[in-house]
Amino acid sequence: MDPQASLTTFMGLDPDSLNKTVYEAIVGEEDLPIYPELIHNMALVPANINLSAAELELVSALMREMRLKNALAPILDNYDYVLIDCPPSLGILSVVSLVAATHVLVPIQCQFKSFQGTDLLLKTVAALKKGANRQLAIAGFIPTMYDSRTAQESRTSKAIFEQLSPLATVFDPIPKTIAFADASEARLPIALSSPKNPAVEVLKKTASKLEKLK
Repeated sequence: MDPQASLTTFMGLDPDSLNKTVYEAIVGEEDLPIYPELIHNMALVPANINLSAAELELVSALMREMRLKNALAPILDNYDYVLIDCPPSLGILSVVSLVAATHVLVPIQCQFKSFQGTDLLLKTVAALKKGANRQLAIAGFIPTMYDSRTAQESRTSKAIFEQLSPLATVFDPIPKTIAFADASEARLPIALSSPKNPAVEVLKKTASKLEKLK
C-alpha cells in the first residue's frame, strides 16, 4: 500500500513495468494481482506510483475504508500471515490498511520529530478501534535507523521505550546500516543480500516474537 514501492523492489520486481498492482484492486475493485512465492515462499501484491492517485480517487468512493479488507477476504485462508506495507504518511491509504489489519507494527526512526509523529498514529488507531476496526491491536514499536554513537538518537531510543512500552512491546532497535540501501539496489531482502549483517539478527528476533501474536 506504499506508492514508493520499496517492498516491491526488495522482492525483485520492477514497479514501473507492472500492469496490475494493488491500485486496481482498491480503486477498480478487481481481484488482487498476486505474484506467488517470489522469495522464501512469500507471495506479493505489488504497488507502484499509480497508487499515489488513489488518495484522490477514493475521496468520494463509497465504503472506501473497506476496499482493501474486501479485496483480501477471498484469499485470507490461503496464507499464514498477510503483511501490509503502509505508506509513511497517515492518509487514506494508511486508514484503508489499518481497517484491513488485525495488528499494527509501528516503526519509529530514532529522531525526535519522527517520535513526535507517533501520537497522531496512536490517536487514529484508537479512533478506528471505536468503529471501523474494533479488533485492531498494536503489535509493538520498532525503533529504526538507530546509531548508538549519537547522543540524540540514544535519548530518543530511551524515550521511545519509556513512553511506549506501557502500550505494547518495544522491540530492539534496528541499527542504521548501508546494507539496506545495498539490498534495495540488489532487489533482495537484506537477509539474502547481507546475511551476516547485525541488523539481520535483530530482524530475526523481532520476527520470532511476532510469530507468537494471536
